[in-house]
Amino acid sequence: MIEMKKTTIYYNKKEKLKDPILLVGLPGIGNVGSLVGEHIKNETKAEKFGTLYSPYFPHQAIMLKNGGLRLISNRFYHFKNKKGRSILILIGDTQAGTPKGQYEVNEKIVRFFKSLGGRTVYTIGGYSAANQYIHNPRVFGVATNSKLRDTLGKYGIIFGQANGAVWGAAGIIPAFARKHRMDGACIMGETGMLEIDANAAKSVLEIMKKLLDIDINLGNLDKIKQETEKIIKDMEEASRAANEGPTGGHKENLSYIR
Repeated sequence: MIEMKKTTIYYNKKEKLKDPILLVGLPGIGNVGSLVGEHIKNETKAEKFGTLYSPYFPHQAIMLKNGGLRLISNRFYHFKNKKGRSILILIGDTQAGTPKGQYEVNEKIVRFFKSLGGRTVYTIGGYSAANQYIHNPRVFGVATNSKLRDTLGKYGIIFGQANGAVWGAAGIIPAFARKHRMDGACIMGETGMLEIDANAAKSVLEIMKKLLDIDINLGNLDKIKQETEKIIKDMEEASRAANEGPTGGHKENLSYIR
């Protein structure tokens, strides 16, 4: 029976983990985290490890393709990389909707992972750096200590150039990791304008496959990227045509892209 009075994680206690890493890919800016987490889960055929339920999640149920339904949740998946190290992926439908919920749920996640012997946490997010589509997104990062920053910097993650606040689980989980004497970093794909940015997700995945020592195919993300860029190109051409008008004169305030 699911306990909904507090945030609860149900998991496979019999699963043996080897020096696990936690990768968190939850909904956020550009849905970069969700795209990265789901892609790695699917490519590695990661197996379900546990489920997190919380009264701080929206009061909704998800309709399933078979006509059933389930409660909104976050879900842990497990696989091993090429060297046999355990990787846990946390993906989900949503994040907690209140500040209190964010603190309770995210510290619960960190405490749970530490109880499994975990010492390193990576969260994935989007960094909104422009109000237009970014063709060659950079990957920015923030981390809990200089040693981890030096290590991640060797993979092409840029430190010290991003600024502002990191909202939600992407920022709070690494902060709690530091509180519990664990290594934590937030890795962010540069994004702008798009609700779902496969290009930013791809830039992060190209780094994560090296960092986590895994083999993944990025072909389907390339297809989404190409389709997105075609749509944007068509919109820009329509915008230019509207601005020029039938006589070639410039018309104000008709641009679709700002």
